[in-house]
Amino acid sequence: MKLNLKIAILISLSVFFLSCGGASAQPNQPELPVPALRIAVEGATSPQDVSTSLQIVALLTVLSVAPAILLMVTSFTRVLVVLGFVRNALGLQQTPPNQVIVTLALFLSLFIMAPTWDVMYSQGLSPYMEGRIGSMEALENVTTPLRRFMLSQTREEELSLMVSMSGLERPSSADDIPNKVLLPAYMLSELKSAFQMGIVIYVPFIVVDMIISSVLMSMGMIMLPPMMISLPFKVLLFVMADGWNLVVVSLIRSFQ
Repeated sequence: MKLNLKIAILISLSVFFLSCGGASAQPNQPELPVPALRIAVEGATSPQDVSTSLQIVALLTVLSVAPAILLMVTSFTRVLVVLGFVRNALGLQQTPPNQVIVTLALFLSLFIMAPTWDVMYSQGLSPYMEGRIGSMEALENVTTPLRRFMLSQTREEELSLMVSMSGLERPSSADDIPNKVLLPAYMLSELKSAFQMGIVIYVPFIVVDMIISSVLMSMGMIMLPPMMISLPFKVLLFVMADGWNLVVVSLIRSFQ
């Protein structure tokens, strides 16, 4: 019992001195060089503060719908669908991967849309940032080249369809076409153009599949899957014909 009591007293004294030593050493520790972050919400004191706040809100709104805008008003839809047709026509399931297809479509869209972006920047964004024009005039100067691009790629059939479905009168000029009619008409035209190009891409590979199937049937190899044999020949044909360059050149020229 005396031994246990001595051990308990020693443990208690050790804990006490350790806690005292830690408490005495704590004020002498150097401060961490981490900056303090404070966020404050204050009332606007001038109309310029209100304008800046509205611009930030508008910018965040545009950034949230940027993927949809990219799909709707650029060449991204046609390029992505055509590249998907190329992969399916070759019979490749995940080669190239989806990330590669989307990235290639994005960079090709940036290349195709570069002249339009230059006009939008020089006529709308640059004068607005320099304070020479207002926000509404800048918005009009930015949307005008984009509308011109979409109108040049939109078929009259799709425009007539959307005008009739909207119940509006037939516009007398292209400038009178509202955006709610132009945007879906442009998307339909892009899908139609992409599918037409996809049919042309599919034809030679279908011929290869038919030839391989006929050869296998004539040799009596009915149990051998024709797709397994035709896949290397289709890839070889695509590589020998410089297929990627042909597809990219055809896509770029289809917008000119």
